[in-house]
Amino acid sequence: MPKRYAQYIYQGFRRMSLFQEVAALLVLSALFGAIALKLRQPLIIAYIVVGILAGPSFMGLSSEMEPLALLAEIGITVLLFVVGLKLDTQLISSLGRVALIAGTCQIALTLGLGYGLCILLGMSSSMSLYMAMALAFSSTIIVVKLLSDKKEIDSLHGRIAMGILIIQDIAVVASMLVLNLLSPKQATAEQPMSLFWLGVLALITVAGIYLISRKAMPWLLKAMSRSPELLMLFAVAWGTALAGIAESFGLSKELGAFVAGVSLASTPLREAISSRLTSLRDFLLLFFFLYLGMQLDFSHINGQIFPALVLSAFVLIGKPLIIMPIVGALGYRKRTGFVAGLTLAQISEFSIIFVGVGVGLEVIDPSALGLITLVALITITLSTYMAMYTQPLFARLAPMLSLFERKVAYRETASDTPNRVRHPEIIIYGMGRYGRLLAEQFQQAGKRVLGVDFAPDELKLAKARGLSVCYGDAEDADFLAHLPLHDAKLMVSTIPQREVNAILFRALRSNGFKGQITLSAFHEGDAEAFRHAGAGSVLIPYADAAESAARRLLDECMPASKPAAPPHVAALPTQD
Repeated sequence: MPKRYAQYIYQGFRRMSLFQEVAALLVLSALFGAIALKLRQPLIIAYIVVGILAGPSFMGLSSEMEPLALLAEIGITVLLFVVGLKLDTQLISSLGRVALIAGTCQIALTLGLGYGLCILLGMSSSMSLYMAMALAFSSTIIVVKLLSDKKEIDSLHGRIAMGILIIQDIAVVASMLVLNLLSPKQATAEQPMSLFWLGVLALITVAGIYLISRKAMPWLLKAMSRSPELLMLFAVAWGTALAGIAESFGLSKELGAFVAGVSLASTPLREAISSRLTSLRDFLLLFFFLYLGMQLDFSHINGQIFPALVLSAFVLIGKPLIIMPIVGALGYRKRTGFVAGLTLAQISEFSIIFVGVGVGLEVIDPSALGLITLVALITITLSTYMAMYTQPLFARLAPMLSLFERKVAYRETASDTPNRVRHPEIIIYGMGRYGRLLAEQFQQAGKRVLGVDFAPDELKLAKARGLSVCYGDAEDADFLAHLPLHDAKLMVSTIPQREVNAILFRALRSNGFKGQITLSAFHEGDAEAFRHAGAGSVLIPYADAAESAARRLLDECMPASKPAAPPHVAALPTQD
């Protein structure tokens, strides 16, 4: 009976029109997306799974893939345009040599080791090269989502991870260009002359784009910005136009879209354009991942499971092991390298695009696309859980990680010492707006205060206001040994995450801190949990601020000499 029902469903799907098929795909994507959200998984996984289910191996839902392929290509174009849009040259220079060295070394080592591993797995040299390069990239979308959810986007390890990602973004576009030019599909008897004229045309085009972006673009953007809809349309038109020009030169559309984004990256409207395109990008990328899932050929899946597991293990374990010694050699603590490496322990959506370019150029076998998609599914799923449990993993592995750290982590040690007050009476963890205000109030009362935070921007703001601060991570138990705990009589945490507060509380007690510990409850239920754990006192910022504001407004508008009207009863006007 179930088999008969499945047959009816299959036949029903086969009778659908193209519009009905797309509608069914969107409904399934929304349903599986909700399930993925409940399981705390990236939506990318849900979309690829829907594509697999809708593909020929299961439902056979989409009889014509050309419209989906077109939407997928536009989605990739918009994605690379947005990446280029965020790649401001000033941002690149501000990241400094740390991001450049870490990113370059990570790509080179992952490429070399990955290539050797792929050769051992029996792949051809060209396929090994493409697969190894694909393994070197991490997912910008996944990493940003993970860091944002944990509120660590501005942390030191978050900035290092983002710096490496920017170097990876540059490398993937450059590698697509080089491999495109050197592909056998482009080879002819006159290839040297073709490449020469191609290079000349490329230089002329780049010069023309530069002149347009510097001279004509400000005027065009000013005219288009009068209408938000027109501004978005112009941005998409500019990105797709340059993608089309690149394709006409025999280059990849992705490169053209990326260059289009970079050409607008220094304009004042870059943030407005980026924010308007984000929803469009995510919607169009849905079709890209659906299309990828539909292309998975499960008739050869048995031969791909073992290579996919081996390559996934290399990404999940090997990539952090590559990043940790690099970050440690640059003068950072082992926890910083560990968390940065764990954050980047997956492959990217660009990895799938990159292998797809190789398949399109007929350089590698189409089965490579299915293999890299399987690796993406495994690594993105598992790395999400690894990032969620960073602290327990670090606590277990910390004794073995000292190998990846210098005896003196001079970069973080240097940021610990400047502007530090001697013998602080109060230590405040978390130098956001609330923490800074508390520190200023304590200082005005004549107390010696030391602020601690892992966000460089927050430390900079605190220093500008004359506060004594140092860099430190509340989840790093080893860092507490560097703090003058014996001098402090009060430790205040203004960190909003309950789990981080619990880790800090336990670490303080295990380090023998004898003073009072005060934690901040930003969410319902946190205050009771902190009191039950033994916190000396609990701050409730929102409630305290509301109470203080209400008291001030009552004093200003309804002085005590004039009794207020009863609640919910309007005061009667007085008669002269």
